[in-house]
Amino acid sequence: MTEIDAKIDALVPDWLYLPDIAEMLDIEVTRVRQLVKEGQLIAVRRGENRALQVPAAFIAGDKLVKGLPGLLTVLRDDGFSDEEMLEWLFTADPTLPGTPVQALSENRGTEVKRRAQALAL
Repeated sequence: MTEIDAKIDALVPDWLYLPDIAEMLDIEVTRVRQLVKEGQLIAVRRGENRALQVPAAFIAGDKLVKGLPGLLTVLRDDGFSDEEMLEWLFTADPTLPGTPVQALSENRGTEVKRRAQALAL
């Protein structure tokens, strides 16, 4: 959990507070915090009250976007910080097309994961 800079804040269009995610996923807020702690979600402090927030694009209906936890693990293993992961996930890649997080939400996670693995080489 980290502070967020203006560049990344501008890349991510929508954010959710942890209690909102808990309601969407029908779990306790403590479980959402555990998902963050385990690295299955990225939460950053932002806004006037510096409350923890997660990119809304990480949630699909009543669950996490398919493939997101595994992708975050690959990026973390590649040495990416939370900020670098957010920047990579929300920066357009014309070869995908779109952003990696859009591709994940469109069930094109295999290609996104392949690209993430290639970053380590």
